[in-house]
Amino acid sequence: MRDHETSDNTESGIRTDQIEPTEGKLGVMIPGMGAVATTFISGVEAVRRGLAKSFGSLTQMGTIRLGKRTDGRSPKIKEFVPLADLNDLVFTGWDIFPDDMYAAACNAGVLDRALVDRIRPFLESIKPRKAVFDQNYVRKLAGPNVKTGKNKMDLAKQLRADICEFKKSSGASRFVMVWCGSTETFLRPAAVHESVKTFEKGLEENDENIAPSMIYAYAALSEGVPFANGAPNLTVDIPAMHELSRRNETPICGKDFKTGQTLVKTILAPGLKARMLGLSGWYSTNILGNRDGAVLDDPASFKTKEESKLGVLEHILQPQMYPELYGKISHKVCINYYPPRGDNKEGWDNIDVFGWLGYPMQIKVNFLCRDSILAAPIVLDLVLFLDLAQRSAGLRCLGIQEWLSFYFKSPMTAPGLYPEHDLFIQSMKLKNTLRHLRGETLITHLGLEYYEYYD
Repeated sequence: MRDHETSDNTESGIRTDQIEPTEGKLGVMIPGMGAVATTFISGVEAVRRGLAKSFGSLTQMGTIRLGKRTDGRSPKIKEFVPLADLNDLVFTGWDIFPDDMYAAACNAGVLDRALVDRIRPFLESIKPRKAVFDQNYVRKLAGPNVKTGKNKMDLAKQLRADICEFKKSSGASRFVMVWCGSTETFLRPAAVHESVKTFEKGLEENDENIAPSMIYAYAALSEGVPFANGAPNLTVDIPAMHELSRRNETPICGKDFKTGQTLVKTILAPGLKARMLGLSGWYSTNILGNRDGAVLDDPASFKTKEESKLGVLEHILQPQMYPELYGKISHKVCINYYPPRGDNKEGWDNIDVFGWLGYPMQIKVNFLCRDSILAAPIVLDLVLFLDLAQRSAGLRCLGIQEWLSFYFKSPMTAPGLYPEHDLFIQSMKLKNTLRHLRGETLITHLGLEYYEYYD
């Protein structure tokens, strides 16, 4: 027996020599230049200057095991696959407020002012472009830095013009867009989302089922720019975007960055299931005081977030397969806007479990986290991995990059396929995809061959 499965990369169409090199700069475009974006951009610059470390980033800190445990081959991920260097990243974005990145970072209050001041000239050089924004989709925000147009198609054309201008002015040769904007009001898939043709007709007719985030995604994919959705918005999770992504061979992924409370759930729930411990209920509440908290104070935006957060346990625990253990779970999620807390989110979880003979037990979790500190390295990894996917002939043609599920609360999948939420399975999927790209055998952790001749 062997410790790993072999993988026929030629059969899948993915070969090492089909990954294009990382030549030139990588342009990063961000709709929503608030707390998450400024923390990410400031952090990248701080790391580039040797002022801080890139903790939390798999692409910068993580390793990947190759071959058998006895082989001792565990290079850093960034040395194993050709990822863009941090020094090659250049930035632009859009926001409803005209503040440059220095003012925005100070206003967000996430990072120490002393650190922000040390990179002030760099941050001041990044000024947001006018945003596509409609208060009908984010009711708790309003700002003056907003585009106007005769219809939504006109707005999409203005975004495409912004993208083309950045392509010329930045000197970059490759580009990625990551949505770091607010959670929009809850939308269900509609007829306008069924194809690129119906979507473009809807843009011309100002269809109410087309939210601003969708206009950004449409503009990006039309220009061949990979798109990651960091919010729970519908955005690229519709047939029209799937079609456009595959037609233009432009990767997409999402949705909703997996940061605080849901990260904890995807760590704990697989452990409970692995030990066949039952679950009666899981009560989750959050207090959050940043712009995201203000937006989620609106019930229509909270509904979008709630849908994203509630689906995690059902997919991990599979109550249809284990009805006695997980068939009657009471799962409650609350988010409360509390301005004094700022970006320092606090998540409380009460978990009611039961074990042998049905005896009840409880787990209490109080996670005092920093929302943007957890999100920033996710943005970095998605930027670098989406760029890798765009340079890989075998990945960019897939459209949806399910191997990046590791970073999302509500991962996108092929139509009709249920998402994988277990963090550890997601991690294995991500690393096996990287092994596959480089022609390495996949790791299964079977390991029986170590004992074949053991006496």
